[in-house]
Amino acid sequence: MTQVADARTMHNDQTGADRDLWDEVTTRYYADRIGVAPVTGFLERTESARAAEVPGTTPRVDLYVDPVCPYTWVVACWLREVAQRRTLDLRYHVMSLLMLNEHRAVDETYRAKLGEMTGPSRVATAVVAHHGPDAFRAWHSAFGERIFDHWRYPSTAEYRAASTEALVAAGMPVTLADAADSATYDAALRRSHDEGTLPVGIDGGTPVLHLDGAAFFGPVLNAVPRGDDAVRLFDGIRLLTGCRDFFELKRTRTSPPDVRYRPTDGKARS
Repeated sequence: MTQVADARTMHNDQTGADRDLWDEVTTRYYADRIGVAPVTGFLERTESARAAEVPGTTPRVDLYVDPVCPYTWVVACWLREVAQRRTLDLRYHVMSLLMLNEHRAVDETYRAKLGEMTGPSRVATAVVAHHGPDAFRAWHSAFGERIFDHWRYPSTAEYRAASTEALVAAGMPVTLADAADSATYDAALRRSHDEGTLPVGIDGGTPVLHLDGAAFFGPVLNAVPRGDDAVRLFDGIRLLTGCRDFFELKRTRTSPPDVRYRPTDGKARS
């Protein structure tokens, strides 16, 4: 028994030394790559919320949305397709591209652009604060239908107009659009953003998806899968995220996203 205990202690010591070396190397890599020196322990995945997948149970899907992101819009539309064919516990939350990149070494022109684009995430946070997440989901659908008629860089005025029109379409006061020019809801936006992104790590992007408690950046889709293709993709992603040691699949994008979407017939069951 003593030999077994000694072997276990040696294994734990080596595992600890390996983790320390990994933390040192990767921390230096991220600091050089994106200009961020992570806090100690940032590489620990937050798996505490992961639910054991049981056949037949309803998948819990938490989608974190910056309304201006076309890839987040495509994923939201994909999940609408899935929800017409599968029962989902689908919940929308707000995140911020500006906050995501605030400590990163990014082009200053892009950083300035993000500042101009932060209005819709503030309006979305105001919607959640006053009317709840279901109202945000309705507002986001109406907003996206107005902004994502084709891929482009909308102006601040277009974002403001789409935000206001979406409030009208969702039956909410148009005064909430004033949140776009105010820091009133920034603390709440920060809380929601951190809730979504911190479990992913510091090198993620948008969209962020938590599926059965496992948090990932992605999926990044260039167009909305429809019908059975949408469901097959969902099942595949759920299979991957259910593997504790799965981390990444990636390839280079070769064309802009096709953001056009009209829901197919069917009753959503999310």
